Amino acid sequence: MPTPVRPPRRHGAELERALLQAAREELAAVGYANLTMEGVAARAHTGKQVLYRRWHSRADLVIAAVRAQTGSIADHVPDTGTLRGDVLGVLAWAARRWHDFGPDTIHGVLADLPDLDPRTFVMMEDVMTTILKRAAARGEIATADLEPRVVTLPSTLIRHEMLLTTTPVTEQTCIDIVDHVFLPLVHAVAGPARGRPPG
Repeated sequence: MPTPVRPPRRHGAELERALLQAAREELAAVGYANLTMEGVAARAHTGKQVLYRRWHSRADLVIAAVRAQTGSIADHVPDTGTLRGDVLGVLAWAARRWHDFGPDTIHGVLADLPDLDPRTFVMMEDVMTTILKRAAARGEIATADLEPRVVTLPSTLIRHEMLLTTTPVTEQTCIDIVDHVFLPLVHAVAGPARGRPPG
């Protein structure tokens, strides 16, 4: 009986790429609800402890796998020249994520939010803080020093929309969030922009 051929040992970035590829393939094959760390490890020909050393939950692993394929918003912060345009850019990116993940995965990941690495949420806060600081530097708002719940409000609302629907988030929904909720709130709490009268 021939001796089974073991796959070559992989390390560092090569191993991580293989793990993330295995996660994407397993997700496509079984769906988020049936995805397990054991299943991904078996597909990658490794042990599940190798996965847990990098991602402590399947939600973290799936998000990392999609980011590796499509990129992260932190690497492409919108810079349109206006606060409105930048925030719409963030929400358009989130809407594209719906397509990247699919509704079943989106709902599964959102259901697993308590298991997510807290840095997942810090990243979006950092993105929005960058956008608000640029707006303050341009004079669109008086200050970017806002309460974190205000800063992350657009991403919170878009997640809420994703959780409650099985259809993609529309452009009009993004516009409504920005024009009727976020911008009025920011202008109210940040104070008038330079050169603009109050009210």
